[in-house]
Amino acid sequence: MSDIIQLLPDSVANQIAAGEVVQRPASAVKELVENAIDAGAGKIQLIVKDAGKSLIQVIDDGCGMSITDARMCFERHATSKIRKADDLFAIRTMGFRGEAMASIAAIAQVELRTRRHEDELGTLICIEGSEVIKQEPVSSSGGTSISVKNLFYNTPARRNFLKGNSVELRHIIDEFQRVALAHPEIFFTFHHDNNEVFHLPKATLKQRIVHLFGNAYNQKLVPVEENTTIITLKGYVGKPEFAKKTRGEQFFFVNKRFIKDPYLNHAVLTAFEELLPEDSYPLYVLFIDIDPAKIDINVHPTKTEIKYQDEKAIYAIIRSAVKRSLGQYNITPTLDFDQESSFSHMLSQKAPEEIVPPQINFNPDFNPFQSEKRTGGTMPYSKHFGDDKTEVSKNWGSLYEIAKTPIFEQQQMEMPHLSALESTLPRKSGERQIFQLHNRFIISQIKSGFMLIDQQAAHERVLYERFLQQLENHQGASQQSLFPQTVTLSPVDFELVKELLPDIQALGFQIREFGKNTLVVEGIPADISANISEVEMLEHLIEGFKNNFTLLKLDKRDNLARTLARNAAIKAGTHLSQEEMNNLIDQLFACEMPNSSINGKPVIITFTMDELLQKFDK
Repeated sequence: MSDIIQLLPDSVANQIAAGEVVQRPASAVKELVENAIDAGAGKIQLIVKDAGKSLIQVIDDGCGMSITDARMCFERHATSKIRKADDLFAIRTMGFRGEAMASIAAIAQVELRTRRHEDELGTLICIEGSEVIKQEPVSSSGGTSISVKNLFYNTPARRNFLKGNSVELRHIIDEFQRVALAHPEIFFTFHHDNNEVFHLPKATLKQRIVHLFGNAYNQKLVPVEENTTIITLKGYVGKPEFAKKTRGEQFFFVNKRFIKDPYLNHAVLTAFEELLPEDSYPLYVLFIDIDPAKIDINVHPTKTEIKYQDEKAIYAIIRSAVKRSLGQYNITPTLDFDQESSFSHMLSQKAPEEIVPPQINFNPDFNPFQSEKRTGGTMPYSKHFGDDKTEVSKNWGSLYEIAKTPIFEQQQMEMPHLSALESTLPRKSGERQIFQLHNRFIISQIKSGFMLIDQQAAHERVLYERFLQQLENHQGASQQSLFPQTVTLSPVDFELVKELLPDIQALGFQIREFGKNTLVVEGIPADISANISEVEMLEHLIEGFKNNFTLLKLDKRDNLARTLARNAAIKAGTHLSQEEMNNLIDQLFACEMPNSSINGKPVIITFTMDELLQKFDK
């Protein structure tokens, strides 16, 4: 029998490696920009066409390469970053494996122009599918320019797995933002289809955050800084009132390398305990500087996971540093008698001998166990437990008396001849008897007993099916805004809205583009409460859509309808009139699935007379 194990050709091996290193255009952008940073660039230009499918070009003013280095950089495991295995535990550069350029060259048409600043001529190399097509000396500026054209041109199956341009562009923006945040000392520009997306001059970290995410972030940031023998921690966290429903703007960097670490993320979230609801996530941009010998970054192909020698200590440092910063900048409630202005003001106005303590009047003969009634009170007290049973029994109901809130009194005014018990009885034959419980549930009498309806879940179901129908027919009713409002979004959110714009308009929104990353909202769906501002509704729609897409992987239209219904529905605690409750019940039972909420939980619970009688053992 002949031998069956063979050594794969380099071109095939490179394509296999590319499957791990280059998953989509954003992966190639990350590798090329990180190489430019490692080359010592002070200015980096990113040019993208067709969301990276047609062209990805990175131009830098770094050190450049010699003729030999220019050819060697496309070989597998060829790198200038390490020389021996021990160097893996002293890495300060972004790249080190020597796989990225070989992988990219295996699945694209690559053109490299590079020149060292001390050389007169540079080098041009053209490669297609790992095969060198051209190599010649050229005149070029100092630094390196790499153009990656027609990504996955020779692996059509991989190209077919790519998403639409708007989705792929958002991934590229995500990678670009991470690199730009980690290096505010570098001047970055980013162009897509001849439009400038980012123009980021050299700046401080706070300025870089504002340039990336918008001027509104200038007021949202709280600085964090901690120096220990284990790590140095610097960066910013967002104020609790600016937390969002998605995890989008959360960045951890270790030695300027972006990482994903649920354990350290939990440390930040615990520092926000009692400041945020469970479904909200704070903004943070935190940098950890640590001795490379105490971490291992060679644990994942994307290099976004790291192992630490002392993970628990790092967790405790991050948690305490963030918590202290929140308290230091008066984000968390504090009690400091030394700083209490009211006390210091009083003491500064009067001399100590002039300060008179307050007088408290009380009855020294008062006995709460005497049988006489307390002055001004309504509850009698007996001298001994068990005594005066008649008096206690007569007033037992007052312990459980329903509080007559303004809303409760309003319901009594609407039904003045009915008590809470009488409201469950029919006034006329066949007439629906309903009332609201705790401004959260609607109770309606039915022939076999009564049903309990969750008013928020019911309204969400009604709106959800209505919005789905509007998206299907493209006939969403709109109410014109008296004063159109502008909203400026992050580049990622702006691209998302552009992708969703036809469907958003089908729901009844009237929106148009108004400059860079800015929209004008001229109208909102007629089904949305007038108490919600146009800008707030649009921002909630974007956040909810991203959250549902991440967690539930919903269809685009289903996601939009679900998100808008959840934001526009009446909330628990809202008082409803008799007419509103009747209308809601009628609309609910006109739905295709009235018994199920959009989360799959019940909307209606029915109680039969037999169940009630069993409760009373009858």
